[in-house]
Amino acid sequence: MSDPVKPRRSYHSPRRLQQAAATRAAILGAAGRLFEQSGYAATTMEAIAAESGVALKTVYVTFTTKSRLLRALWDLLLKGDQDAAAVAERPWYRDVLAEPDPERQLRLNAHNSRVVKQRIGGVLTVIRNAAPVDVDSEQLWNLIQSDFYANQRLIVESLDGKDALAPGLGVSRATDILWMLNHPDIWLLLVGQRTWTPAEYEQWFADTSCNQLLRRR
Repeated sequence: MSDPVKPRRSYHSPRRLQQAAATRAAILGAAGRLFEQSGYAATTMEAIAAESGVALKTVYVTFTTKSRLLRALWDLLLKGDQDAAAVAERPWYRDVLAEPDPERQLRLNAHNSRVVKQRIGGVLTVIRNAAPVDVDSEQLWNLIQSDFYANQRLIVESLDGKDALAPGLGVSRATDILWMLNHPDIWLLLVGQRTWTPAEYEQWFADTSCNQLLRRR
């Protein structure tokens, strides 16, 4: 009678995991630099491989396609780390929802917007410019806008729960206003084109959202 086949044990090497993470970071960094320098359409996977110092096959094995690489770069810069948790689950966003004072809530939201957009400003321009000519980039740009809207609506619903919205201002209209003020296009116009400083953007966003949304005390 033959011996029973023993199940194969999985093998996890911390060193290999670290090497894979380092390779992934190198590819993302190289892609970000090239996308911003040359644009999405003009940047090839071959150029990304050369810039990151890895084999072309490694780039494809890690990300499969250029559009998936762009999405991974966006996720990394938006969230600030490799954690898969969505923005709505991040401590810095949950802190906004948990803030009891409506004005401090909106000013904290403006601060978070500034911090995040300073990370994503370059790739935002890449995605925005690629959207009209690339289907995958267009889908990503539309997702970015809808995600921003959903996250701003949760903040507005929190304000409404405190009876803090201006008289006659409903949740839907208030969300439209906050979403517009926090929209990536506004950042790209004011900071990217009109050379506002990030601090000036934050101050304007905070003051304007408070003035537009909140009940007068």
